[in-house]
Amino acid sequence: MIKVSIIEDHREFREGLSYLMNASDGFACVNTFRSAEEGIEGLTGEEDVVLLDINLPQLSGIEAIPLIKERFHEIKIIMLTVFDDDDNVMKAILAGADGYLLKKTNPSRILTSLKDCLDGGSPMTPSIAKKVLGLFKKHVPSKNDIFSLTRREQEILQLLVDGSDNPAIAEKLFISIQTVRNHIRHIYEKLQVHTKSQAVVKAIREGLA
Repeated sequence: MIKVSIIEDHREFREGLSYLMNASDGFACVNTFRSAEEGIEGLTGEEDVVLLDINLPQLSGIEAIPLIKERFHEIKIIMLTVFDDDDNVMKAILAGADGYLLKKTNPSRILTSLKDCLDGGSPMTPSIAKKVLGLFKKHVPSKNDIFSLTRREQEILQLLVDGSDNPAIAEKLFISIQTVRNHIRHIYEKLQVHTKSQAVVKAIREGLA
Protein backbone atom coordinates (compact mmCIF):
# COMPACT_ATOMS: atom_id res chain seq x y z
CA MET A 1 0.00 0.00 0.00
CA ILE A 2 1.44 3.36 -1.06
CA LYS A 3 0.45 6.03 1.46
CA VAL A 4 0.13 9.54 0.09
CA SER A 5 -0.37 12.97 1.64
CA ILE A 6 -1.44 15.95 -0.45
CA ILE A 7 -0.51 19.60 0.09
CA GLU A 8 -2.71 21.65 -2.24
CA ASP A 9 -4.67 24.86 -1.63
CA HIS A 10 -7.24 24.34 -4.40
CA ARG A 11 -10.07 22.45 -2.68
CA GLU A 12 -11.58 20.70 -5.72
CA PHE A 13 -8.21 19.55 -7.03
CA ARG A 14 -7.15 18.41 -3.55
CA GLU A 15 -10.34 16.42 -3.06
CA GLY A 16 -10.06 14.96 -6.55
CA LEU A 17 -6.54 13.70 -5.85
CA SER A 18 -7.65 12.26 -2.53
CA TYR A 19 -10.51 10.40 -4.23
CA LEU A 20 -8.13 9.10 -6.92
CA MET A 21 -5.79 7.65 -4.28
CA ASN A 22 -8.51 6.04 -2.19
CA ALA A 23 -10.32 4.62 -5.22
CA SER A 24 -7.18 3.01 -6.68
CA ASP A 25 -5.89 -0.40 -5.62
CA GLY A 26 -2.64 -0.20 -3.70
CA PHE A 27 -2.98 3.49 -2.79
CA ALA A 28 -4.33 5.42 0.17
CA CYS A 29 -4.56 9.13 0.92
CA VAL A 30 -3.67 9.48 4.60
CA ASN A 31 -3.79 13.29 4.88
CA THR A 32 -4.64 16.44 2.93
CA PHE A 33 -3.49 19.96 3.76
CA ARG A 34 -4.37 23.41 2.44
CA SER A 35 -0.97 25.02 3.02
CA ALA A 36 2.70 24.20 3.42
CA GLU A 37 2.53 25.23 7.06
CA GLU A 38 -0.34 22.82 7.74
CA GLY A 39 1.52 20.07 5.93
CA ILE A 40 4.81 20.55 7.75
CA GLU A 41 2.95 20.51 11.06
CA GLY A 42 0.56 17.69 10.20
CA LEU A 43 2.71 15.13 8.37
CA THR A 44 3.23 12.07 10.55
CA GLY A 45 5.98 10.19 8.75
CA GLU A 46 3.67 7.33 7.78
CA GLU A 47 3.47 8.78 4.27
CA ASP A 48 5.53 7.24 1.50
CA VAL A 49 5.02 10.18 -0.85
CA VAL A 50 3.86 13.78 -0.60
CA LEU A 51 2.22 15.43 -3.61
CA LEU A 52 3.15 19.09 -3.22
CA ASP A 53 1.91 22.18 -5.05
CA ILE A 54 4.25 25.14 -5.58
CA ASN A 55 1.91 28.13 -5.47
CA LEU A 56 0.67 27.95 -1.88
CA PRO A 57 -0.40 30.75 0.49
CA GLN A 58 2.52 32.16 2.49
CA LEU A 59 5.26 29.49 2.38
CA SER A 60 5.73 28.09 -1.15
CA GLY A 61 5.99 24.41 -1.97
CA ILE A 62 9.63 24.85 -2.97
CA GLU A 63 10.43 26.48 0.37
CA ALA A 64 8.65 23.63 2.14
CA ILE A 65 10.71 20.84 0.54
CA PRO A 66 13.83 21.09 2.76
CA LEU A 67 11.68 21.60 5.85
CA ILE A 68 9.78 18.38 5.14
CA LYS A 69 12.96 16.47 4.26
CA GLU A 70 14.62 17.67 7.45
CA ARG A 71 11.84 16.10 9.54
CA PHE A 72 11.20 13.01 7.44
CA HIS A 73 14.26 11.88 5.48
CA GLU A 74 12.56 8.89 3.86
CA ILE A 75 9.47 10.66 2.50
CA LYS A 76 9.48 11.21 -1.26
CA ILE A 77 8.21 14.53 -2.58
CA ILE A 78 6.68 14.95 -6.03
CA MET A 79 5.79 18.44 -7.16
CA LEU A 80 2.35 18.61 -8.77
CA THR A 81 1.90 22.08 -10.21
CA VAL A 82 0.91 24.23 -13.18
CA PHE A 83 4.35 25.88 -13.33
CA ASP A 84 6.66 24.63 -16.09
CA ASP A 85 9.16 27.50 -16.22
CA ASP A 86 12.91 26.89 -15.93
CA ASP A 87 13.25 28.74 -12.64
CA ASN A 88 10.65 26.76 -10.70
CA VAL A 89 11.74 23.42 -12.18
CA MET A 90 15.40 23.89 -11.27
CA LYS A 91 14.67 25.38 -7.85
CA ALA A 92 12.42 22.43 -6.98
CA ILE A 93 15.01 19.85 -8.04
CA LEU A 94 17.84 21.60 -6.22
CA ALA A 95 15.64 21.91 -3.11
CA GLY A 96 15.26 18.13 -3.06
CA ALA A 97 12.11 17.26 -5.02
CA ASP A 98 12.05 13.62 -6.13
CA GLY A 99 9.78 14.25 -9.11
CA TYR A 100 7.99 17.03 -11.01
CA LEU A 101 4.58 16.60 -12.62
CA LEU A 102 2.21 19.09 -14.17
CA LYS A 103 -1.38 19.17 -12.97
CA LYS A 104 -2.62 18.30 -16.45
CA THR A 105 -0.93 14.88 -16.08
CA ASN A 106 -3.29 11.96 -16.69
CA PRO A 107 -4.50 10.38 -13.40
CA SER A 108 -3.14 6.96 -14.37
CA ARG A 109 0.25 8.56 -15.04
CA ILE A 110 0.19 10.17 -11.59
CA LEU A 111 -0.35 6.74 -10.01
CA THR A 112 2.43 5.22 -12.11
CA SER A 113 4.74 8.07 -11.11
CA LEU A 114 4.13 7.37 -7.43
CA LYS A 115 5.20 3.76 -7.95
CA ASP A 116 8.21 4.80 -10.04
CA CYS A 117 9.33 7.23 -7.35
CA LEU A 118 9.30 4.54 -4.66
CA ASP A 119 11.24 2.24 -7.01
CA GLY A 120 14.02 4.81 -7.14
CA GLY A 121 12.97 6.81 -10.18
CA SER A 122 12.54 10.56 -10.58
CA PRO A 123 9.20 10.86 -12.40
CA MET A 124 8.66 13.92 -14.54
CA THR A 125 6.09 15.04 -17.07
CA PRO A 126 7.77 14.47 -20.49
CA SER A 127 7.90 18.19 -21.28
CA ILE A 128 9.55 18.84 -17.91
CA ALA A 129 12.10 16.06 -18.48
CA LYS A 130 13.08 17.65 -21.80
CA LYS A 131 13.36 21.03 -20.11
CA VAL A 132 15.61 19.59 -17.39
CA LEU A 133 17.91 18.01 -19.97
CA GLY A 134 18.04 21.35 -21.77
CA LEU A 135 19.00 23.12 -18.56
CA PHE A 136 21.73 20.56 -17.90
CA LYS A 137 23.23 21.11 -21.35
CA LYS A 138 23.72 24.79 -20.57
CA HIS A 139 26.28 23.90 -17.91
CA VAL A 140 29.83 23.22 -19.02
CA PRO A 141 31.10 20.34 -16.89
CA SER A 142 34.35 20.74 -14.96
CA LYS A 143 35.95 17.38 -14.26
CA ASN A 144 37.49 16.76 -10.86
CA ASP A 145 38.28 13.90 -8.52
CA ILE A 146 37.49 15.53 -5.21
CA PHE A 147 34.47 13.29 -4.55
CA SER A 148 36.51 10.05 -4.48
CA LEU A 149 33.82 7.91 -6.07
CA THR A 150 34.71 4.27 -6.62
CA ARG A 151 34.47 2.78 -10.09
CA ARG A 152 31.21 1.04 -9.17
CA GLU A 153 29.78 4.25 -7.72
CA GLN A 154 30.68 6.07 -10.93
CA GLU A 155 28.89 3.39 -12.95
CA ILE A 156 25.77 3.67 -10.81
CA LEU A 157 25.84 7.47 -10.89
CA GLN A 158 26.02 7.39 -14.69
CA LEU A 159 23.03 5.04 -14.79
CA LEU A 160 21.11 7.42 -12.52
CA VAL A 161 21.89 10.27 -14.90
CA ASP A 162 20.65 8.07 -17.76
CA GLY A 163 17.33 7.69 -15.94
CA SER A 164 17.63 4.13 -14.63
CA ASP A 165 15.83 3.17 -11.42
CA ASN A 166 17.18 0.82 -8.75
CA PRO A 167 15.79 -2.45 -10.20
CA ALA A 168 17.15 -1.59 -13.67
CA ILE A 169 20.58 -0.77 -12.24
CA ALA A 170 20.64 -4.02 -10.27
CA GLU A 171 19.75 -6.03 -13.36
CA LYS A 172 22.30 -4.28 -15.57
CA LEU A 173 25.17 -4.64 -13.10
CA PHE A 174 24.16 -8.12 -11.86
CA ILE A 175 23.93 -7.02 -8.23
CA SER A 176 21.09 -6.96 -5.69
CA ILE A 177 18.77 -4.00 -5.25
CA GLN A 178 20.00 -3.68 -1.66
CA THR A 179 23.58 -3.41 -2.92
CA VAL A 180 22.45 -0.67 -5.31
CA ARG A 181 20.83 1.17 -2.41
CA ASN A 182 24.03 0.90 -0.38
CA HIS A 183 26.10 2.33 -3.23
CA ILE A 184 23.61 5.16 -3.74
CA ARG A 185 23.75 6.00 -0.04
CA HIS A 186 27.55 6.27 -0.30
CA ILE A 187 27.20 8.43 -3.42
CA TYR A 188 24.86 10.77 -1.53
CA GLU A 189 27.37 11.06 1.31
CA LYS A 190 30.28 11.82 -1.01
CA LEU A 191 28.36 14.32 -3.13
CA GLN A 192 26.68 15.81 -0.04
CA VAL A 193 23.18 15.48 -1.49
CA HIS A 194 19.96 13.90 -0.24
CA THR A 195 17.99 12.85 -3.34
CA LYS A 196 18.60 11.26 -6.72
CA SER A 197 17.56 14.44 -8.49
CA GLN A 198 20.19 16.40 -6.58
CA ALA A 199 22.80 13.72 -7.32
CA VAL A 200 22.03 13.87 -11.05
CA VAL A 201 22.22 17.67 -11.11
CA LYS A 202 25.53 17.68 -9.24
CA ALA A 203 26.98 14.88 -11.37
CA ILE A 204 26.34 16.82 -14.56
CA ARG A 205 27.47 20.16 -13.15
CA GLU A 206 30.71 18.66 -11.83
CA GLY A 207 31.44 16.61 -14.93
CA LEU A 208 31.06 13.30 -13.11
CA ALA A 209 28.73 11.83 -15.75
